[in-house]
Amino acid sequence: MATPDKVAAVKEIAEQFRNSDAVIVTEYRGLSVPQLAQLRSDIRGAATYSVAKNTLTALAAKEAGVEGLDDLFVGPTAIAFITGDPVEAAKGLKEFSKDNENLVIKGGLLEGKVISAEEINKLADLESREVLLAKAAGAIKASLVNAAYLFQAPLSKTARTVDALRAKQEDAA
Repeated sequence: MATPDKVAAVKEIAEQFRNSDAVIVTEYRGLSVPQLAQLRSDIRGAATYSVAKNTLTALAAKEAGVEGLDDLFVGPTAIAFITGDPVEAAKGLKEFSKDNENLVIKGGLLEGKVISAEEINKLADLESREVLLAKAAGAIKASLVNAAYLFQAPLSKTARTVDALRAKQEDAA
């Protein structure tokens, strides 16, 4: 018999699954409350980090239409529901796990596909969206500058040639 609290918890977790761009499942065994608070503040803005019972989480995932994560719901499980840049959240979790070996990244879900812990680590090694956009803008700007120079070069060459001819005629006269 489901209690109203459990039904509400399942609905809330299912809603988080639906509203998330990506999900990263972790094991937090051995982390203290202050360490969990630090982790939450580290990934704030990109994700919300929630601890929930595995059975409730599995039911919520099923209710939200998420499949393939059931194998990850073993042991003390916490989930990062990512609503921002997945790369930023993955970086935050990876950095925290370097300093706190008790945080284990199990796997996750990105764009509807189940991804492994190795793939999450590769995702964390990518540069952030802003950096990639800045690099792309820099490359486009460099191309435009080169194009402007190429379009301007014939005019400049013509002007220098006319100037040289005028100077030659003045010297001859």
